[in-house]
Amino acid sequence: MAYFGDPVPVEDLLFRPEHSIIDQSLHAKLGGFTTNGDGFGIGWYGTGSVPAVFKSTHPAWSDENLHEIAVQINTPLLFAHVRASSGTPVQRSNCHPFRYGRWLWMHNGSLARFPELKHDMMMAVDPALYPKIEGSTDTEALFFLALTFGLTEDPPGAVARAVGLVEEIGRRRGVEFPVHMTVATTDGESIWAFRYSSEGNTSSLYHSTDVAQLRQLYPELDILDRLGPDTRLIVSEPLRDLPGAWKEVPDGSWGLVRRGKQEIHPFEPVQGG
Repeated sequence: MAYFGDPVPVEDLLFRPEHSIIDQSLHAKLGGFTTNGDGFGIGWYGTGSVPAVFKSTHPAWSDENLHEIAVQINTPLLFAHVRASSGTPVQRSNCHPFRYGRWLWMHNGSLARFPELKHDMMMAVDPALYPKIEGSTDTEALFFLALTFGLTEDPPGAVARAVGLVEEIGRRRGVEFPVHMTVATTDGESIWAFRYSSEGNTSSLYHSTDVAQLRQLYPELDILDRLGPDTRLIVSEPLRDLPGAWKEVPDGSWGLVRRGKQEIHPFEPVQGG
């Protein structure tokens, strides 16, 4: 889940929706795993020059510390992720979101047969960036490939080149469909979200609709009065069953959210990049 808008209490985002990210850690409906209990993480922007990150290997539904800090934090931009490991160890350094400078990155999905691809991927990472890699996941490897290809200057182009390289490496090693991903990344001012898989069968991804429209549809929902006009949520599963509140991000596309601007474009990997 990614939130962008006026500052709101993190508790309202994590715990209060009917099908919150905490509920999804136990009862996911649309993903590959019903239970996502291999850790969690949140990243948010406050008064510092870099985002804060709180991560744990505990299941999100039972971590008392998460609820304690969620009550105290107000933020205009939040990333939240619950993890089901696809094979790498359950440890804090493997929990999302991942951070580099002002940037956060999180991912649902997997890179097929990642242990066989990992060496070639790591050899392509900028040597100046390589020491910053802390964990062992395919998600972090993809993040640092995107950073190598210029994520901080051109996020869509960098992700397209990173995904293109993974597909090249995978197919050289006999992996027919190497990439399966929904990715969100941010610099604290904008959010970029990507939905793509090599086989065209990607995990679900949704974004919320215009707040003014939602107020007309659901005038009885008091929480809508507390949300600013630029508010957007990007989620793997809708947080509440409200017809008209959610739109599916098309497969093979990327979207941009920033103040006063929301747009969606086709996504195509770039090979040879």
